[in-house]
Amino acid sequence: MESIVQVAAALIRQGNRFMICQRPENKTRAFQWEFVGGKAEKGETREEALIRECREELGITVRVGEIFMEVDHRYPDINVHLTLFNAEIAEGTPELLEHKDMRWITPDEIKNYTFCPADKEILEKIIREYSK
Repeated sequence: MESIVQVAAALIRQGNRFMICQRPENKTRAFQWEFVGGKAEKGETREEALIRECREELGITVRVGEIFMEVDHRYPDINVHLTLFNAEIAEGTPELLEHKDMRWITPDEIKNYTFCPADKEILEKIIREYSK
């Protein structure tokens, strides 16, 4: 049986906008947009992984809230179980430590970006719940 990689990501909102990050050119799915986060390491909870990843990728400390949505997605190279948590920035200002770019967008602007395929259902839920 194929292993499933646990991935934790953050839905960080400011008013009606939310944060998205662009993957760097040296990673799989280069230049696609995603939510900040990453793989949980052995012995780490998803919440701990998310806090660590946000520190590594953006130099911020996040407060992790409730789960917004969970999805399973099969990529050609990896099977992921993605847990998107509601989160807020507790400390720091986001810096591009790993990503190529970062934006704050509204649900109506989602269509202007190419996201990683695993985020499709999540984005549809954001549009349903947060569009004006």
